Amino acid sequence: MSTITIPTSYETQPTKHIKLSHHPAETSTATPVIIVALNRPEKRNAFTGVMATELEWAFTTLDRDERVKVIILTGAGDTFCAGADLEIGFPNNKQERPIDHRDSGGKVALAIHRCRKTTIAAMQGSAVGVGMTMTLPATIRLAHQGSKYGFVFARRGITMESCSAYFLPRLIGYSRAMYLVSTGTVFDPTAAHFNGLFAETLPQREEVLARALELADDIAQNVSPMAAALNRALMWRGPESAEEAHLLDSSILAHMFGSEDQREGVRAFLERRKANFRATLEEHGPDNYPWWAEVQIERKPSVVEGSKL
Repeated sequence: MSTITIPTSYETQPTKHIKLSHHPAETSTATPVIIVALNRPEKRNAFTGVMATELEWAFTTLDRDERVKVIILTGAGDTFCAGADLEIGFPNNKQERPIDHRDSGGKVALAIHRCRKTTIAAMQGSAVGVGMTMTLPATIRLAHQGSKYGFVFARRGITMESCSAYFLPRLIGYSRAMYLVSTGTVFDPTAAHFNGLFAETLPQREEVLARALELADDIAQNVSPMAAALNRALMWRGPESAEEAHLLDSSILAHMFGSEDQREGVRAFLERRKANFRATLEEHGPDNYPWWAEVQIERKPSVVEGSKL
């Protein structure tokens, strides 16, 4: 089992294609709100292998850092993400079998999906391709009204990636998802085709991150991180039937009744103050968490013929 090193400060981490910031800025240690910014503004934050590796590391590490409650994913400059860096090109490793390939965008999407912290995608500029799909597992998406967004894969001769065939139709419905990926057209974020994919759209570019920070502060100060993580898991990792969902959410609710976070939430409400939620899933989570079977996505090791005994 691999180990995760939690840094004292995220602002001092030596990243190349992303930038991590504390909020408030320049705080010496990690804060409840962390900003993760795609940081290639000169390339419109085009997605690279280095960026993928750094994003996967960031969300995997932040997931285990109990100091952090909310993560904001945004971009430097006027574009959120222009998709894959076409100057670098797509993977073309003929030595690798297609069945063994693991999409780098998918690894990022899974890192965000598996991260138990609330994630707000502050999409302050246009986004296409992986720039869109990496945000689908986020809790909340905000967009700039003057920018364009779309799933342009078919116009580049490729197919959906970053687990988007799973997330997109569940978020906006199959009919609208089919339209977006079949036309490959970009739209204003208020277009009906997105059907609420963006929780809010803001008229000014700089308002997007400002609104994300406002939401993040409110969530960090008033929401139980454990309850929020369990709520998301109940929806994304829930069973197929209403009866099975009833059995599952009943057991989780029974665990939460009488928990320290529940008692603190009620006390804070009655005393008209902000709650101080301290419970963690590792120490205080339900006995049946996680209730789903984890899927192994690592590639099988290749076999090297050695000497025969």
